[in-house]
Amino acid sequence: MSEKDSQANRVVDALVQHLLRVGVDGAGKLPSAAEVARRAYAKTGETEASIDRIVSNHSRMAAGGGFVTGLGGFVTLPVALPANVLSFYVLATRMVGSIAAARGYDTTAADVRTAILLTLTGSDATDLLAKAGVAPVSGRVTAIALRRVPPSLLMVVNKGVAFRIVVKLGQKGLARFGRAVPIIGGLIGGVLDVLLIRRIARKAREQFPKNPELAG
Repeated sequence: MSEKDSQANRVVDALVQHLLRVGVDGAGKLPSAAEVARRAYAKTGETEASIDRIVSNHSRMAAGGGFVTGLGGFVTLPVALPANVLSFYVLATRMVGSIAAARGYDTTAADVRTAILLTLTGSDATDLLAKAGVAPVSGRVTAIALRRVPPSLLMVVNKGVAFRIVVKLGQKGLARFGRAVPIIGGLIGGVLDVLLIRRIARKAREQFPKNPELAG
């Protein structure tokens, strides 16, 4: 393996671990996705209303930008992406994880965590699963579709998700996250972030139906 390939692997591995560790499990004062779901349900008393609250709160944070960039170690993460890009994807990961938790999924389970990451890729999810040799059930990439998949394959899928994120951002030159013009650039960036996070939210609601194991 060349030094360039080795460096790329380190970037991808670091991104996967960071999204899961901070986005799903929480860090410092940042609550876990499961805790976000619990708090939202405590406020609303109803699953779908709690999900509406989760999406609304995360959309506001996306519009504001700078989410969790002040966390210790966040800005210095050894990944070749700007802090605000990492911030957005941590935010999106936590939102998807919270929706999954609200619908009854165990966000500590490896297959659920992989499904959370896959949801970030939108229409690319099925292609990523196919390349890893996993056939989604009924078009869904949730834990139901990934159940009984060996951990080694889950790791392949996780890396595939991170690689897609890195490549897509690189191809676009990170332009959509730019803040070159202080006021106008910030406003445009905020609007784009909200649109993207709401698109991811719609996908998450589709991909994580109520966990059938909770039925009855």
